[in-house]
Amino acid sequence: MYQITRRKSCLSGAVKAITSVGFAALACTSGAAEIATDPGDYVALPPGVNLGIVYYQHTERNAYYADGDKTPGSFKLVTDIGLARFVHYMKIGDFIIDPQIVIPFGKVNLSTPFGPLSPVSANGVGDPIIGSALWLLNRPEQQQWFAVSAFASLPAGNYDPSKGPVNIGENRWKGIFQAVYTTALGKSFMLDVAGEYAIYGNNNNFIGLIKKQDASYGIQTHLRYVLSPATYVGLSYYHDFGGQSQLNGASQNDRMNNSRWLATLASFVTPTVQLQIQAGRALKVGNGAEESNRVHLRLVKVF
Repeated sequence: MYQITRRKSCLSGAVKAITSVGFAALACTSGAAEIATDPGDYVALPPGVNLGIVYYQHTERNAYYADGDKTPGSFKLVTDIGLARFVHYMKIGDFIIDPQIVIPFGKVNLSTPFGPLSPVSANGVGDPIIGSALWLLNRPEQQQWFAVSAFASLPAGNYDPSKGPVNIGENRWKGIFQAVYTTALGKSFMLDVAGEYAIYGNNNNFIGLIKKQDASYGIQTHLRYVLSPATYVGLSYYHDFGGQSQLNGASQNDRMNNSRWLATLASFVTPTVQLQIQAGRALKVGNGAEESNRVHLRLVKVF
């Protein structure tokens, strides 16, 4: 299936190969993984295949935690984020890579006072993300893959320094690195295990202050059950650590130790178009905003 030369056959092979290809770039207010993978994200596709992907992500956060305790008073933060993504699979020597670009856009709305912030909202285009995965292990016959990836988030999105964390852009560079292993478990189950490491540049105008942030770490796992060659259901778990920040050198004691779950249903509605819906919420929040509800929609076009 992977040794294909004709374009039509290549597309057919790609559709058969993928049960899901996903990507979820989260708003800076989420306090979660910098790049949250979807089930099957790191299944290598044949060289020459392109993906055009559009996402919609709605997240509600109704509580804020500090050192594991819920802070008093009301809190309401809602994000509606869209993503436009293009991926191209190609071969370099003996390895498959997938250079890609992601453009976030949408709205962040804080409807209650929080710290120095009054109710405020922000909208526009977020920081673009560019990068690629590199498959070091690509055994489609055995359904085993291992890949490493590197992404850069560029400080080019809309940003108002007076709004601090309630922004679409972050006014800083970020580097995100992942290593992911994918394997079959019997005939009907697939497992993905991902590790993530993220580093952050400085935001030199965060409500008039200099914001620095320590590196953060994440573990992401996905277990999916393949109902048919075109459809699967999955359950995902995400856990994020680290990322403590400093404002003008003063530690904010906001180190992450947060987890959440996400359920997925995905299906090809035509041979080259896949629809996916996901829903979930937070499990535990040590520091940051607690997700009370998260819904994702995704449309993938293979060409």
